[in-house]
Amino acid sequence: MYDAILLQVGEETFETAMNNMWILVVSFLIFFMHAGFAMLESGQVRSKNVANQLTKNLLTWSVGVTVFFLIGIGVESIVAGDGFAVPYETNGFLDTIDAGGQYIGWLYGAVFAMTAATIVSGAVAGRAKLRAYVGYTFLLAAIIYPVVTGITWAGTYISDIAGTGFHDFAGGMIVHGVGGIAGLTAAWMLGPRMDKYDSDGSVNVVPGHSMTFAVLGTLVLAFGWYGFNVGTAAAVSDGVSNAATLGRVAMTTTIAMAMGAIGAGTVALLQSGKVDTLYVANGLLAGLVGITAIPDTTAWWGALIVGFLAGAQLPLVFEFVEKRLKIDDVCAVFPVHGSAGVLGALLFPFVAAPGVVDSIPEAFAAQAIGVVIITIWTVFATGIVWSVFKLAGQARVTPDHERDGLDISEHGVETYPEFGGQANVATDSSVATDGGVPAYDLRTDGGTSGIEMVTAIVRPDKLGDVKKALAEAEAPSLTVTNVSGRGSQPAKKGQWRGEEYVVDLHQKVKIECVVADTPTDDVVEAVQEAASTGEPGDGKIFISPIDDAVQIRTDKRGTEAV
Repeated sequence: MYDAILLQVGEETFETAMNNMWILVVSFLIFFMHAGFAMLESGQVRSKNVANQLTKNLLTWSVGVTVFFLIGIGVESIVAGDGFAVPYETNGFLDTIDAGGQYIGWLYGAVFAMTAATIVSGAVAGRAKLRAYVGYTFLLAAIIYPVVTGITWAGTYISDIAGTGFHDFAGGMIVHGVGGIAGLTAAWMLGPRMDKYDSDGSVNVVPGHSMTFAVLGTLVLAFGWYGFNVGTAAAVSDGVSNAATLGRVAMTTTIAMAMGAIGAGTVALLQSGKVDTLYVANGLLAGLVGITAIPDTTAWWGALIVGFLAGAQLPLVFEFVEKRLKIDDVCAVFPVHGSAGVLGALLFPFVAAPGVVDSIPEAFAAQAIGVVIITIWTVFATGIVWSVFKLAGQARVTPDHERDGLDISEHGVETYPEFGGQANVATDSSVATDGGVPAYDLRTDGGTSGIEMVTAIVRPDKLGDVKKALAEAEAPSLTVTNVSGRGSQPAKKGQWRGEEYVVDLHQKVKIECVVADTPTDDVVEAVQEAASTGEPGDGKIFISPIDDAVQIRTDKRGTEAV
């Protein structure tokens, strides 16, 4: 039955249908990478800036893809020497019913363009005005990125200058290199976050709020990357697919990805004595970026080299950018996308499979010329745009807004509203104390004549035990607050991208219990026994008098109110 149906379809028609369907599937995969970018970047910023980062990712796609549809694809065509050709009709904006096939190619180009655009948001996180970022996204989608594709994929200018072809199979330099270099330039123009550097130039480590988000985003991006590389290789031509190229691209992409994580983890281990989780995640992506320009030509051993070097350079380049150049690249977009993209493009002739390159010097010269031209254009165009924003006073949020967080100042929301912007919540797994235990029945058989406040600062994991002990001591209601502080408990050391920082403010829980008819000593004893572990950091108990109390509902005062 199926054979009969296939025989009714011409070979050319079937080939076109297969190609169109595959390109659409690949485009959807690459679009899904925006979910990865959103998670990766929001995990690397503070909790007070998460909603802002998510909004930027949403608007990058929404604004950028529309602008690329209306303007960008035409600019690319002009630069390539074909006039302002739009993806639906060459005679203006006339959209005839049979012009829809051209939309497939436009969408495929659009998802690549939006990948370059969204990379920039991670570099300027925490201080760029939303209107400035969206304005830059508009110009990148309309002009900056289309010029790059116009002189490379759509045109032959770089190849003509170099005397031989500039090789970038899936956008290692054209997409990721542009995004990483643009991000570094924008971060330099904006200046660092206000608490990133001390007055003497020393670096303050500013950890992101969720390693889980960052790693989840990494794996989502890695999944979508197969659309970038393998998808580009899987088109059918003359009735057959190039299985040799397809298999090589799948292999080199996977091997370079793995070696990127290994390379970054190895260098981090040598630097700090620990395998840094975020460096491993970023290194995995750097390995993917490094191979993206050359997955179709690289030998198996070359994929090992490219991936490892792309990952290994990541901690070194990030440290150079942060400490020597004093550029605050929040999400490490330049070492992940910029320098890794440059590295992969330049390694093309040295790691190619036998028979691919005739002359290593000529091939390297072509790659170098392409990298230099793309870099100069990206830095120049990005610098001009952000300079205009700065002169207009529209590039950066005010110090007060930056201090409060961009979620509130730019959007009027908090990502974690229940917790006041804090990710740590005081909670416990003990059973409720309102059944079988008289937690709220006040004793009336003596006790203190006045009202006192018992305030206990205890370990978060002891909250359940303290609640139970207070209920058994027949204490009244209590208030629980998440706090952080320091006392006799030794400081700890944390690590963010291989850099150590001191953690001397420890997470604690503050329990406030107003005592009226229950003996204060009973309450203090109950808290002390329940919260004690015998180790430094168990906390403190403070007792203070309360002048008066008022019950809001009944207007009762004094002990009756309690």
